Amino acid sequence: MDNRAEVSAFLKSRRGRITPDQAGVPSYGERRVPGLRRSEVAQLAGVSAEYYTRLERGNVGGVSESVLNALAGALQLDEIERAHLRHLARAAATPGSRVGRRAVVPSVRRSVLRLIEGMPGMPAYVSNNRLDVLATNALGRALMSDLYVDPASEENMARFTFLNPVARHFYLDYDRVARSTVGHFRAEAVKNPCDSGLSALIGELTARSDTFRVLWGAHDVLAFRDGSKRFRHPVVGEFTLDFEALPLPDDSGLQLAIYNAEPGSTAADALTLLARWAATTRSPADVPSVEG
Repeated sequence: MDNRAEVSAFLKSRRGRITPDQAGVPSYGERRVPGLRRSEVAQLAGVSAEYYTRLERGNVGGVSESVLNALAGALQLDEIERAHLRHLARAAATPGSRVGRRAVVPSVRRSVLRLIEGMPGMPAYVSNNRLDVLATNALGRALMSDLYVDPASEENMARFTFLNPVARHFYLDYDRVARSTVGHFRAEAVKNPCDSGLSALIGELTARSDTFRVLWGAHDVLAFRDGSKRFRHPVVGEFTLDFEALPLPDDSGLQLAIYNAEPGSTAADALTLLARWAATTRSPADVPSVEG
């Protein structure tokens, strides 16, 4: 990935989404393009127009933290976008780090496996930054049964989301799931410029999915943290689950996702039915188990 081009596209996309009214600057005459002008961003950030123009051309290596903070404030970046800008600046300052190599796939510790096994009433799984599912409990495997019956997905959530038509039926909020997946990859690509496996997956999805390609061009950055998801499961129907995405407390970069339902709710009833189905299924592709 060309860091200068990435910086330029990100700053332009953030500048283009803010109206003069939102930024609190006067607007005179008709604008040919949406968003703020470079000179207006420069004024808001307290730098010269020439200096901001240089930044927007991708020259952010060695930029001070105070300038990055001022720029983030002028562009009204959220916490995730601010971190993304810092990662872009750090990558620009250390260009040698952009040489790709295949990252070592971390293993899931036995204690984490025991942890997710010990939550039989909550779907749970562990994934890496490429969204490969490395471990799951029985209910998690049952929830994502369509992922496991699709060999082409290779147990990767992103491939399932963008390359399997079933995903549009399974995720009732498909557009939100797709956008958050691409936003996650956009952030991870800058944080992990040496991960050739991640780069290859992004290239594959860009080539094979029009939806991914369009969303990738938006330069949005997002992070999986918490919220809710609505599902349409092939066995138990429609229901909504809350989820928490928790980074594991080590240097593995792995993340634990846990889904849960309010006790006594229809979603809790759906999980009970799902657990019964998982306990009785006998298809080799669907047998729920913890993956090591």
